Amino acid sequence: MWTIEIKITNIKKNTPAAYSDISAGDILVSVNGVANYSDIIQLRNAFTEEKLELEFIPAKNNKVKRIIIEKEIDEDLGLEFESAVFDGVRECHNNCEFCFVRQMPAGMRESLYVKDDDYRLSFLYGNFVTLSNLTELDKQRIVGEHLSPLYISVHATAGEVRKQMMHNKYADQILAQLAYLKEHAIQFHTQIVLCPGKNDGAVLEKTLAELISLAPATLSVAIVPVGLTKYRDNLPDLRQFTAIECKAVIKAVENFQKKCIEKFGRSFVYLADEFYINAAWSIPKAENYDGFPQLENGIGLTRCFLDSWQQEQAASDKLQNYLLITGKSAYKVINPLIKFFNQEHNTENIVYAQNNNFFGDDITVTGLLTAQDLSLAVQSHSDYDNIIIPAVTLRKGEDVFLDNVTLKDFRKKFPEKNIYILETGAQLKELLCKGVN
Repeated sequence: MWTIEIKITNIKKNTPAAYSDISAGDILVSVNGVANYSDIIQLRNAFTEEKLELEFIPAKNNKVKRIIIEKEIDEDLGLEFESAVFDGVRECHNNCEFCFVRQMPAGMRESLYVKDDDYRLSFLYGNFVTLSNLTELDKQRIVGEHLSPLYISVHATAGEVRKQMMHNKYADQILAQLAYLKEHAIQFHTQIVLCPGKNDGAVLEKTLAELISLAPATLSVAIVPVGLTKYRDNLPDLRQFTAIECKAVIKAVENFQKKCIEKFGRSFVYLADEFYINAAWSIPKAENYDGFPQLENGIGLTRCFLDSWQQEQAASDKLQNYLLITGKSAYKVINPLIKFFNQEHNTENIVYAQNNNFFGDDITVTGLLTAQDLSLAVQSHSDYDNIIIPAVTLRKGEDVFLDNVTLKDFRKKFPEKNIYILETGAQLKELLCKGVN
C-alpha cells in the first residue's frame, strides 16, 4: 500500500526521464512494483536497474499512471525530489547544554530550527549526528548498504561526561557504537564541541586518544569551541575559552598531531580557526590540514583565505575604495592584509568588525552576522558606496541571510550602494585591484 508521498520537483535535461511522460509536480508511487521508499538512498539503488517500471500520479489529473523506461545500468534517471528523506527527518532527542538551535530567537530561517539527528543526512550531506537515537535496524542498514563515511558528534568518549553534556541516558554508548562501525568497515569523521570545564583538559586527551585508536575507521577529528548567544534563558551556565585557555588547547592538540604525523603521516586532529585567532597564534600551514577534510565545518577556512589572497594581481591606477564587513574574529586576520594593500596602492579600503548585536557580543564569527547587523555597518559608513559582504553570511546555495532577509531585499534597502558578495581571498584581491570599470 502506498503511504509515503515522494514529490518530483525537477526533471534533468537530456536524461531518460526527460523523454518520458513524467513532469515536475508528479508523485512517484512505485519502482518495479516496490513502493514506500523512505529516502533517496533507497531510490538511487532502485534506479540502477536498466529497465524501470514506474508508477506515478500526475499533478494534473490525480490518476495513477504506469510507464516503462529503459536506460544504461547506473545511468542517472534524471529525477529530483522535494526532500532527500521521504518519511521525515529524524530529529534530535538530546538536550545538549551547548546546542546552538536551543539558543535561536524567533524569526530566523526555518531550517535553523530543525534539530536533525538523521544518519541518512549524515551520509548524504555530511551533517553531524550523535548516534544516540540509532536502532538495531539502523545499524544493520548502515552496514548492509555501506553508508560510509558518516559524520559523528562525539564531544567526549567518557560516558558519564557525554551523558551529562547531552542530557541523554543513552549517550554513554558512543565508544561501543564507534567500535561496531569500525568492526563493519564503516568510516567516520568526528567532531568535538569543546566547552571549558566540561570536556577539555584530561577529558579531551582521553577522547582524542580513544578516537585515534579507532583509526583507520576514524578519518578525522575536528575540535570547535562552544558558541554562546545571548538567548540562553533557562539553559546551563557556559562560557567561552579565554586566550590563555585557547593556547593550552592548541598545545595539547599539537602534541597529538605530532604523534599522528609519526604514526599516520597526517595531523588527524584539527582545531577550529577561532582557537588560533583568539590565542593570537599563527594559523597552521595548508599541509597541516591534510586536504581540509572538515572545511565545511569551518576547519581551515582562514588558511584557505590567506593562501588564496596571496595570488598575484596587477592593480589598476584608478582604484576604488571599499568597505569590507566582517565579524570580530576575521577582522584580526583580514585587517593587516588590507592595511598593507592600502599602503602599497594609496587606497583607503576599510575592514569593519561589526559587533554581533543580534546574537550577542560573544559571537564573533562572520558567518553568524545577520542582515540587521550588516545594515548597521553600511549605515555607519555612509561615505562608502562599494560594500563587500562575505558569502559565508548567506545560506549555502541560497541568497538568504540568517534572519530570513533575502539578498535582493538587502540590496533594495541600499539602492545607491554597490554590494559585492565574495567568498575567497583571491576574489577579494581581484576586486580591490580592478579599479574603475
